[in-house]
Formats: sequence, structure tokens, C-alpha cells
Amino acid sequence: QVQLVESGGGLVQAGDSLRLSCAASGRTFRSYAMAWFRQAPGKEREFVVSSTRSGGSIYYANSVKGRFTFSRDNAKNTVYLQMNSLKPGDKAVYYCAARDSGSVRPLTTANLYDYWGQGTQVTVSS
Repeated sequence: QVQLVESGGGLVQAGDSLRLSCAASGRTFRSYAMAWFRQAPGKEREFVVSSTRSGGSIYYANSVKGRFTFSRDNAKNTVYLQMNSLKPGDKAVYYCAARDSGSVRPLTTANLYDYWGQGTQVTVSS
């Protein structure tokens, strides 16, 4: 089992950057495929980016491709989401998710993930 704690959210202006972090407990972090999702008010949870457990394969949603960068540090049991050129449409609660999976392809569906953090709010003003 793993517990996830996100941090790094905040209020920024359009065009600014933020880096989100997700710290995971447990000694088997490297066994977990990881992902970020987001949910805006009144909308369904939306896929942002996912990674295989090795970090060797990363898949981005089209809406963030070229602006967001996923990374993972298995030594620190932490994944990151570097968000550049933020837009008002990026405003949402961002969630980190994990699944004990050896899939060679990133998993993009929320219901495939077993563990979730509490979320961190990102607000982008125009």
C-alpha cells in the first residue's frame, strides 16, 4: 500500500509556472505506475500525464503537451509535475495517482489507479 501527498499548488497568473510534487510512502515506490489527473469545478476528473513505473515511457494529454513535464525520482519516492505557460483553463485540483503495475504502456484511465492523494489546488488568473 502507498500513501500520496501532493504539494506545490497555488495562485499564479497566466504564463507563469508551478511545480507540483507528490511524495509517496512505502518501500515499493518503484513498483508503481504514476499519474497526474486534474478536476475543475463541475467537470469530470481529467487525465494529465502518466508514467510507467520505470519512468521510461511517459504519456501526456494533448492539452498539456509541450507545457507540462513529468518526472520521477525513485530515490526520493517523489514524482513531479513541472507546469509552464499556465493558462486559466489549467485551473483545477491536481491529483497524484499510483498503481502497482508493470505495464509497459502508461495508464491513462482514472479507474485503473488504486491510490490517490488528497489533491492540490492550482488557480490561474488571466
